[in-house]
Amino acid sequence: MKWLFFMTFLYVAISAFSDLGDTPPTEIPEITNKVELGQKLFFDPILSLDQTISCASCHNPDHAFADNKAFSAGVDDSIGLRNAPSVMNMLSRPYFFYDGRAGTLEEQVIVPIEHPLEMNLSYEVAVQRIQSHKEYDTLFQLIYNTQPDSFNIAHALSEFQRNLESDGSAPHDLWLNGTDTSAMDESQLRGREIFISDDFKCFDCHFGPDFTGDEFRNIGLYDGTTLMDQGRFAITQDSSDLGKFKVPGLRNVALTAQYMHNGMFETLEEVIDYYSNPYDFVAKPINMDTSMIEPLNFTTQQKEDLVNFLHALTDEVIPFSNRDVNVNQSTQQQ
Repeated sequence: MKWLFFMTFLYVAISAFSDLGDTPPTEIPEITNKVELGQKLFFDPILSLDQTISCASCHNPDHAFADNKAFSAGVDDSIGLRNAPSVMNMLSRPYFFYDGRAGTLEEQVIVPIEHPLEMNLSYEVAVQRIQSHKEYDTLFQLIYNTQPDSFNIAHALSEFQRNLESDGSAPHDLWLNGTDTSAMDESQLRGREIFISDDFKCFDCHFGPDFTGDEFRNIGLYDGTTLMDQGRFAITQDSSDLGKFKVPGLRNVALTAQYMHNGMFETLEEVIDYYSNPYDFVAKPINMDTSMIEPLNFTTQQKEDLVNFLHALTDEVIPFSNRDVNVNQSTQQQ
């Protein structure tokens, strides 16, 4: 009897293990190209000094690869100097960082790795870490036909960011392309008319497919007293650049609060209030762009319509995001 029980148990056990072999556990997706390799690096804290934060720690997919704080936390809880912008839609950008200090993504990706308030790791040491990591060494040999080095690590990270382009699923895209003429509601359509109007000049700076002309503008957030970030001037030493910052694109802007280089505004409503009358916020701005000198004085309805239009620039799908929202909603409907 005991022998029969043992044989039955053995048969069940062998069958169970056989079934596991037929249905392998969930596997990590195979990495076969530069974009996927860059993705792995982007989400890996190996590039920070104490291996606690990754690129994605400050450029969170749930916030369209921006941060939801005024200033991001680096290693040892250090706090950055400027707001972390979205790294989506970087493919066509000629400059990077608010002051335009980097001319390529390959230059850009190294800066936060080495910055003492961010990842605080010598890039030379970062490269050595990747080289000594068996899996990364194998992947770089497979994809780049050579071991990891200072060039191809930066290149892989850059290729991932170049791939983070909007897919045309935003309500404004669907409406503009004629895919869905009802994609934007009446308030959003009114907001669009305000946005492109010569009277209000939004489109003077935020034009093109990504709603940026990639220019540097001073919108009044430098006064030499409480607002001390000199922006582009620190790079060029050209007095005309004092207080100028790179004009950001506006795709997915509803997801990227807080706003401005210093994160001083928590909502789009506050941003529109600022553009309506900058002097309510900064009494004596220095070197402010001429287009900003005269307050626009939006009505309450115009402000609401502009905010709703900006929500219509939100992609339905953000890569690697866990968000679950209806992007085709005006704030008045929420």
